[in-house]
Amino acid sequence: MRIEATAGNEHKVWLTDDEIEDLRRATTSQRDDIIIQLGAFVGLRAFEIPQVCPRDVSESASGQYRLRVRSGKDTSGSGGKPRDAYLPANVERDLQRYQNEHNIAPKDPFIDLSQPGVRAVVRRTADRAAETTGDQDFRKVSTHDLRRRFAQRLLVDQQMNPRVVMAVGGWDSFAAIEPYLNAPSEEVIDQAFAELER
Repeated sequence: MRIEATAGNEHKVWLTDDEIEDLRRATTSQRDDIIIQLGAFVGLRAFEIPQVCPRDVSESASGQYRLRVRSGKDTSGSGGKPRDAYLPANVERDLQRYQNEHNIAPKDPFIDLSQPGVRAVVRRTADRAAETTGDQDFRKVSTHDLRRRFAQRLLVDQQMNPRVVMAVGGWDSFAAIEPYLNAPSEEVIDQAFAELER
């Protein structure tokens, strides 16, 4: 993982997919794993995770799943707007299984925690990942770092159209996602040098 120091003793952590899996292995419950997945694979913010309910999951005509996020972050001054986030099939299956096992009604949230509760789960999970892997940088991981990995995976690793990423991730401006475009992942860097050596 790559660490950037920011103002106020804060950090931006650029995770890899392998490190996301380390976090998932460090979870102690199905609920905590769902929180990691919703941040890292769906791109939800900490305050959005407790909003989503089973009724928010839908399937498109092409068989892809979407997750309706009812009130996203207000980045345009318009009060925040709903969006349909892309929901990977494996995350949808885990949500369905979690709903069934915990008897969650369609209108009830999957994750019955507050925004600070979601952040606390990620902090505790990151601390356990630091202990199990020996990599103390995990202790700097926040909920936003999960969303950062979501954006970097789509924009850099998969070279997806930025407008698509903006739509599913709830970014209103190109300037908001530009930092993710300018930070190549370790895999992209390795691939670039591997091609140079050919």
